[in-house]
Amino acid sequence: MTQVKDRAYWFEKRETLQIEGRAFIDGAYVDACKGATFCSYSPIDGQPLATVAACTDADVNLAVAAARRSFNAGVWADLPPRERKAALLKWAALMQAHLEELALLESLDSGKPISDTTGGDLPGTIYCLEWFAELVDKVHGEVPAIDPQFFGTVTHQALGVVAAVVPWNYPLLMAAWKFSPALAAGNSVVLKPSEKSPLTALRIAGLALQAGIPAGVFNVVPGDGSVGRALSLHLDVDCIAFTGSGKVGRQIAANAASSNLKRVWLELGGKSANIVMADCPDIPRAAASAAAAIFANMGQICSAGSRLLVQRAVADELIAELIEAAKGYQPGHPLDPQSVTGSIIDRIQFEQVARYIDIGKREARLLAGGNALSLAGEGAYLEPTIFLADANARIANEEIFGPVLTVIVFDTLEEAIAIANQTEYGLAAAVWSSNIDTLRTATRALKAGTVWGNCYDELVDMNFPFGGFKESGNGRDNSAHALSKYTELKSTIIRCG
Repeated sequence: MTQVKDRAYWFEKRETLQIEGRAFIDGAYVDACKGATFCSYSPIDGQPLATVAACTDADVNLAVAAARRSFNAGVWADLPPRERKAALLKWAALMQAHLEELALLESLDSGKPISDTTGGDLPGTIYCLEWFAELVDKVHGEVPAIDPQFFGTVTHQALGVVAAVVPWNYPLLMAAWKFSPALAAGNSVVLKPSEKSPLTALRIAGLALQAGIPAGVFNVVPGDGSVGRALSLHLDVDCIAFTGSGKVGRQIAANAASSNLKRVWLELGGKSANIVMADCPDIPRAAASAAAAIFANMGQICSAGSRLLVQRAVADELIAELIEAAKGYQPGHPLDPQSVTGSIIDRIQFEQVARYIDIGKREARLLAGGNALSLAGEGAYLEPTIFLADANARIANEEIFGPVLTVIVFDTLEEAIAIANQTEYGLAAAVWSSNIDTLRTATRALKAGTVWGNCYDELVDMNFPFGGFKESGNGRDNSAHALSKYTELKSTIIRCG
């Protein structure tokens, strides 16, 4: 008889969950060199989850040395592409086999609803790894047409040691966006998960070894920002990929420049505009999409549609629909499969979002929400919040990273595009219209790495690159374009006669 996976099921499963908190270096779980640890607390209720190794420069040095040895020995980089592909696919299969364990661990560590981790985050992680695994043996070089006395090729070669520093909002998925293409290209990886959500990264490291990925090829060093700093300064790291805040991204770039000019790929913040024109083909659908764009994952999404720009003629109708749609995003206990949203990651982030709500109450009109909720002990829960504001308000221009939506009314398409483009960010945008010329004009003019038309972030497809313009970063995750970030181009020219 199949057991119903209700709240009681996940609570019972939590009681028997085994959690690994040690670092993973050179194919083994190890304590931090200095024996230091920190406690990982669950944002669900503020209760301790695990004792985690607090790595320092010494641990970073060991992990990078292991990655360098494995790369130089060719145990991974020199494998035939089909063998790398097979190992990565086996790793993905092991994640699938452990999906419930990993999903529960992710929910406990990040406050996400179990329905999100089982239905989105883990399947997305596995899909990403499988996609790049399948790409491994389908990438080809070039044979330029040159003087017949010569023979030449243009090939991609793995960089060497890749460091990945990833955030807490999608702990495993964001890690996969980095390590999947880096490993597929033949590199060795040192992964630094956020100290707020390190547990799934540590767990999958053991699965990588079980899948046949050689020791030293995939390492995980948990710890605070000093670990990321050490990786960004390390002279034997060839590339660092980072997703997080602009402040930290700038420091990583500066550290890379002051050390060995390692490659730096940054995916930073966003203040994305979702534009609804008066000729929107479906106002209720646009309102429902706008609510999902900001309130899903508690608004902790870099590409969240945090600014809703509405043409004046339909503003009242859309706002009414939006307020109704927002009611579907009231947070609930993350281990209840009926919950659509869960908790903010921790009290620090909760207080930052609360400060912006206070700012919004002073400079704008509160339309819905704005209150904290008490759901589970010391957990951090917030109502979905909607403000009507001027385009120049702080809450309309600064990244809040929480369930706070700013609605801005405009009159013309030109005005909407100007408002959309006025921030330093350029990660994502959307426009809703029945007029193909409006869609074409807007999608070309919006300064964003991803622009949706008559939808917002509804298609999950690894074929599309993800990244931003302006201060939202550089480079792209996902798609075949991401693979080239972790390779060097080599021109080889041979005289034949």
